[in-house]
Formats: sequence, C-alpha cells, structure tokens
Amino acid sequence: MDKKVYIVHCIDAEGPLYESIEATFQRIKDIYGYDIYPSKENLEKLQLLKIDLGGKEKAVANLVAPERINMNDTWDKIDYMLDKITQDEFRNRLVDSSGRGWIYNWFCLDHVGFTGYNPRRRDAGYHNIFDHYKKYLNIKNNYNDIIQWHYHPIPLSGHYHACGTAYVASKNVFEILARKIIDRNWFPAAFRPGFHTERPDSHWFLEQWIPFDFANQAVKGLDTDQPDLAGGRYGDWRRAPKEWCIYHPSYEDYQTPGNCKRWIVRCLNMEARLREITIDDFRDGFSRARQEKPTLISFTNHDFRDMELEINKVRNMIKKVKEEYPDVEFFYANAIDAVRKVLGLTPKIPEMQLEFKKNLQKNEAILEVRVKNDIFGVQPFLAIKTVTEQYYWDNLDFQEQKHWTYTFDWNTVKLNSLEKVGIGVNSPDGVTEVLVYDVLTEQLERTLYNV
Repeated sequence: MDKKVYIVHCIDAEGPLYESIEATFQRIKDIYGYDIYPSKENLEKLQLLKIDLGGKEKAVANLVAPERINMNDTWDKIDYMLDKITQDEFRNRLVDSSGRGWIYNWFCLDHVGFTGYNPRRRDAGYHNIFDHYKKYLNIKNNYNDIIQWHYHPIPLSGHYHACGTAYVASKNVFEILARKIIDRNWFPAAFRPGFHTERPDSHWFLEQWIPFDFANQAVKGLDTDQPDLAGGRYGDWRRAPKEWCIYHPSYEDYQTPGNCKRWIVRCLNMEARLREITIDDFRDGFSRARQEKPTLISFTNHDFRDMELEINKVRNMIKKVKEEYPDVEFFYANAIDAVRKVLGLTPKIPEMQLEFKKNLQKNEAILEVRVKNDIFGVQPFLAIKTVTEQYYWDNLDFQEQKHWTYTFDWNTVKLNSLEKVGIGVNSPDGVTEVLVYDVLTEQLERTLYNV
C-alpha cells in the first residue's frame, strides 16, 4: 500500500530586495507605533528583547530577527546563494526515498505597472526575473526544477513595496501573461499568490486558466501576532482546511471546499513572522500518509533571503519526522508532478489547432482555435501583440465545444496592425500548451510544458 509524502519547495522569486536600517525602524513604527531611533545598537537590543515595549517585545523581535532582515540586495548575492544551494552536495544532504536530492520551484514575479516609490530597489521590468531564472536553470538544472508564476497586484498607492489585493483593478495581470505567451512562448500551470492573498476577483481569475494554486496558509492555533496582518487583511485562510489535503474551492468562498475546478494546495511559510511551518505540521503530513492517503507538503520562502539556512532548518524537520515514521516514504517533487501523484492525474496534451484566415481586401482576419482534448477553464488565454508593441488580452467567441474564434477588424485590431497572436492553455492535469502565430511570416510555433 502507498504511504507516500511529496515535498514541494515553492520559492516566491522576486529578485533582489534592499532595506535600509531607517526603513526597518519605520516598519516598526508603522506596525506597532513605537518611534525608536534607528541604529544598529537599538536593533540589536530589540532582537535581544532588551527594550521595554509593553509586552510586545517578542513580536517585534520576531519582525526584525536577523534571518528576516538580512537581504540579498543584488543579483550577485542571489547568484552566489544559488551557486551554493544548487550544488549536488547541498541538494543531496538528505536524499529522499528514491535517492534523489532537493528540488526547487521558482514562482517568478514581474515588477510592472507600479507608479510610486521603489525604496526596496526592486528589479522592475517585464521578464527580468523570469529570464534570470530561465537562464540559470538552462545551465544548472539536473533535478527537474521548474518555473511557475507569482503575482503582486498593484496597491492603490502604486508603491513597489506596498501590498495590493485587486486583480481586476490591476490591468497588468493580463499584459504580463500576454507577454509571457508571445515573448517567451510560456504560460503557467501553477501559481503562488503575492502576499499569500486571494480575494473573489483573483479566485475567479485563476479559475479560468490556472489549475494548481499553492495558496492555502491555514494553520492550527494563532494565525498571527502581527497587527498589520491581523483580521485577515492579507493572506486570509482562516476558514480553509488545516490539513494537508488538496481541495476544489467553492464559487462563493475560495477558502471552503466546493465545486470549482482548480486545485488549491496548502503551502506554509519557511522562517517567517507568521504561518511558519513546524515539525508538527510535518508530523501531520506523515501521519496522514501512514493512513495510505498520498500527501503533499509544501512550503514557501523568498529568493532575497538566505535560503540555505531556511532549507537546512526544514530539512532537519523532515529528517527527524522520517525517523519517527520509518514506514512512510517521502519524495522531493516539482509542483506539477506532486499534485498529479497525490490526485492520480494522468497528463494529457490539449492538442490545440490554430487557423488564421486573412481577408486582405477588408483588412480583417478571423482566428480559429480548436482543441482535441479537455482543457482547464472555459477558454484558452488569447494574447495579442500589435506592430506598435502593444499587448492585449481579450475574450474569445464561443462557437461550439472545444471551438473558439476571434475577429480582427475595426472593432478590435485591424489586420495590418497585428504582429503576433498567441494562445496559452492548460489541460486539467497541468500540461501546458502554447501556440504563437507570426502574422507577417505566417509561422506557427508550438511549445509544450509539463508533459
């Protein structure tokens, strides 16, 4: 009988992050109201609980713990870290039950659409972070590491370091995916929400295209002692399952099981000031697997911190719990494979067909899209690029089952204004298919992922 645990390490890959000591003390003031002079001496005192804060000493120390504020503030520092953690010696310090080493899942973010301040010196621009990890994986990847998608909605302030929640108000969410399809022949099958936050609009957005959602941060006991995050302001998963199960969400509430199509996976934090994974969480997962329920345990952190220390901390927990459950096997896996293993999904290619019918006399065209097999969601994702470097998404017209069209004319984009058209789609089991058609050369390029 199967007694298996699949271990998935999700990284919110956001690139370098800088924080001055003044900014650290400003965060203390913003969150707790304490106006403390910014100095290294005072920072050390806070970390050692040596400043009277009226009972909030431990919470503030948690906020400014050395492992929280020591940042990789340049790409050189991130690459130095990557060189260490991707070595065979590091990956294989604790091999899984098949003898394989640690696997990474890079959920890449685009810092675009923001209009305010960028005091954390975020790497702004389309594809910057995606391209960095794609290049790195092409050189270093021998372990089935993958890239998937991470997104930060734009806050009302527009500042790069601020938190937003609204996808519908952040028009860049569509342009980011349109550019990924057309510029990089890529589309995601798995997702990690920025600030761990979903709301009804993001819930319904994801339900159209992304089958695997590593978002659930429900924990047993106190959710957080951090006042800026209290009351479900960000990352509200208080009503979600607190076990290592994978569930379909309800239409009305993404936190409760229901009849929607995507799968939501529980994913706790590594070395964090809230919802941090503990050894008891690993025991819960191994105990569940001992009952012959294939189990996925996932956790997340950021590339702008020292991942070596955080991985070692989690790996020590895995080692100890494995000794307590010798009859349970555990396997490192990428996000797509792990969900398939736990749910018993068999990958199947959508097998898209694209036909582009030009009417030169009218300066119009009709795009025909068909799929042979089932897709996730109700329609493929349509991406459009004009000759003036503008990118759009739009709804397709529904003709019949597995058949859609789109008309290019004066209502949308005229034929002579088009450069490329792209389609991205996932199967229900996470096979990604991307088609990109070059209107000028009439060349069609097909790319498959997660087969």
